[in-house]
Amino acid sequence: MIKVLRTLGSVLAQPITTQGDVAAQTRQRLGWVMLAVVALFAVVQGRLIFLGTEENRTNLVGYTADIALAAARPEIVDRNGETLALDIPVKSLFAEPRLIENPDETYESLITVLPDLDFDTTMKRLKSGAGFVWLQREITPVQQQEILALGLPGVGFRQENKRYYPAGPSASHILGHTNIDNQGIAGMEKHLDDNGLRALHNSGFAVNAALEKVELSIDLRVQHYMRAALTEAIEKYRAIAAAGVVLDVHTGEIVAMSSLPDYDPNNPVDALKKDRLNRMSAGVFEMGSTFKAFTTAMALDSGKVSMSSRFDARKPLRFGRFTINDFHGKKRVLSVPEVFIYSSNIGTAKMADVVGIDGHREFIKRIGLLDRMTGLELPEIARPTEPKRWGKLSSVTISFGHGMSTTPLQTAVAAAAMVNGGKLIPPTLMRRSVQDANKIAKQVIKPKTSDEMRYLMRLNVLDGSGRRAEVPGFLVGGKTGTADKVVNGRYSRNSRFNAFLSTFPVTNPRYVVLVIIDEPKPEKGQVYATAGMNAAPTVGKIIARAAPLLGVKPDFDVRDTAQLSSYRR
Repeated sequence: MIKVLRTLGSVLAQPITTQGDVAAQTRQRLGWVMLAVVALFAVVQGRLIFLGTEENRTNLVGYTADIALAAARPEIVDRNGETLALDIPVKSLFAEPRLIENPDETYESLITVLPDLDFDTTMKRLKSGAGFVWLQREITPVQQQEILALGLPGVGFRQENKRYYPAGPSASHILGHTNIDNQGIAGMEKHLDDNGLRALHNSGFAVNAALEKVELSIDLRVQHYMRAALTEAIEKYRAIAAAGVVLDVHTGEIVAMSSLPDYDPNNPVDALKKDRLNRMSAGVFEMGSTFKAFTTAMALDSGKVSMSSRFDARKPLRFGRFTINDFHGKKRVLSVPEVFIYSSNIGTAKMADVVGIDGHREFIKRIGLLDRMTGLELPEIARPTEPKRWGKLSSVTISFGHGMSTTPLQTAVAAAAMVNGGKLIPPTLMRRSVQDANKIAKQVIKPKTSDEMRYLMRLNVLDGSGRRAEVPGFLVGGKTGTADKVVNGRYSRNSRFNAFLSTFPVTNPRYVVLVIIDEPKPEKGQVYATAGMNAAPTVGKIIARAAPLLGVKPDFDVRDTAQLSSYRR
């Protein structure tokens, strides 16, 4: 560049001799001026590129911090706008080892503020000579101020985003959680990453201003009441676990879903413990007598059985070394409503036999109980299990809820189809209108069958095993299920899996509520620990608290026409 300027100076200093020379020298001088200007800009541009490259090479943290700041997550809110998850800014401690002359002294200073800093790991990083290393993620403001006061060269702070869940564990299995890099690794958080958010992060477009709120279908108030009722049930019945769901029967929206024990997503140290799985969607269970609702609906829908049909339940059913009996058998011929409210294994098995083995399996598959749920936003979804071969005995046991396992959430979804007019609607944790739900709904039973099932479920609460679920004014209907658990390959009489499957109000159902209680013990002063004794009253408490919040008004003037007398022998 200096040489060019000198040449330019000598050219400009040359004298002009003739008129012809004037034009030639003028053109020459202009050319040199242009060359000098171009050269000057080239030098400046090259210097800027060099400085930019050098800065990125020796101060990589600037770029890293920008990415960390950009890797934001959208706020998650419930259906009423209540915040469920949001980002909060935090400071993290980093070092530039190339600028640190005395790593030992730096470490000794840092541990006065951060005594948990591992010596080997920290010293290895400080002596690495790298341009950037993390020393401690997510430090407190007090720690930041104390480290600043140390005046350590080559040590600095960068802002990151940390996920915060204001409701704590209330909806942990729904929301999931993030890792130290604010990446979703469970629940809705992982769903968001898997469905576009990760791509936005990678492209650098995921900044706070660009991310819209994610509105879920759940109602945080109902979620809170459900969790409280399940917590009370575990304590009262000394159970090892409990779970529940409130499902909108017309949209498939999950209004509340909880599984206990749960964990705090703000500190998910317990998230991977075996007993912390989401039992509603990630666990498969034999659902016991709740399956009798599906068997009854199947028989009625087939046209081969009517409400006035009768089945002989006087004697047990025997299949080789297996005997099928009733828990509290009436030892007589029963009508269909009686089979339902007395929860007769014998009568239910005979209803399934009328439909046949192939028809039985086809119906169970039709209502979605044999396939893994698709479309639900949660990644934690289990696959149902069934016998490799559906024989006579399999059909008999499955008719009353043994011999195959499915998720409780699928059970609730299938139950919604039994009471909403016969439409099977996939569940969702996102907002969905009735119109949109109808577009994806599948008619699985006749509307008439659905009417009959509502009648039977109401009858069971009035006169059957679901009495303790009754909530005055809300017309609850339901079906209990008490299943012996398999322990060491055999059914145990001492370990039960209880469930109560309900809907309200039965005159025009709006919601299905399902509660499961794992290994409950008899309440103090009681002998039995059946579902009617624990799962049913738990559902009643949830409905009593949740119904007013969901806009369901009590009606004490409705004439309850459900009665058994016309179907008795």
